[in-house]
Amino acid sequence: MIRKIIHIDEEKCNGCGICANACHEGAIDMVNGKAKLVRENFCDGFGDCLPGCPTGAITFEEREAPQYDEKAVEEAKRKKMMNEMESHAAGQGCPGSRFMELKRNEEAENDTVQQQSGVRSVSRLNQWPCQIKLLPTEAPFYDGAKLLIAADCTAYAYANMHEDFMKGKITLIGCPKLDDVDYTDKLTEIISKNDIKSVTVVRMEVPCCGGLQRAVENALKDSGKFIPWQIVTISRDGRILD
Repeated sequence: MIRKIIHIDEEKCNGCGICANACHEGAIDMVNGKAKLVRENFCDGFGDCLPGCPTGAITFEEREAPQYDEKAVEEAKRKKMMNEMESHAAGQGCPGSRFMELKRNEEAENDTVQQQSGVRSVSRLNQWPCQIKLLPTEAPFYDGAKLLIAADCTAYAYANMHEDFMKGKITLIGCPKLDDVDYTDKLTEIISKNDIKSVTVVRMEVPCCGGLQRAVENALKDSGKFIPWQIVTISRDGRILD
């Protein structure tokens, strides 16, 4: 197809790499010290790479080129993000913050596991990590996910947390008082950048848990999405209040 796409004059290019960093789609690589459009189907023709070029090596042109492939671009971004996070965790980051999707075997998908000693509950945690501060804003386990955003104390106050709330959901936990942080921005990114199907907030009846509820409410509003959501409040003696 004939469409608008960027053109890089290699003779003018000084190899600074500004355009490669500016290209959000990853269409430009540095090859032998020069910027090169290596993925024409990743170039959207918007020209984010143009303004920063100090030598004027980048211009627009209309020519035969593959159609812009938004799906391929998003998949490439996701893979790059995952590689960067895994590399960071393996190198200098805390190994415990390396994210993973937890695949439950067939036995664990049953409501209970029968043992000689009786019946025991099974874990319903579907990903790691689960702490809001440690979780990435984009990850495969968010695709089509139902989010459970829970105050830390709820899992200890409410006895059947795994079966009643965590089962089938991606669990995010936090304490706005102890973490001393507003989760709004991070939750907004998670909701905005991923295909989230619903949000359930489980909080304690204590006032400080209101910070978690407000962060979720603000994040849902700021995301611009209309997603089903609910608030569940747990009493200090472990009862569901509403």
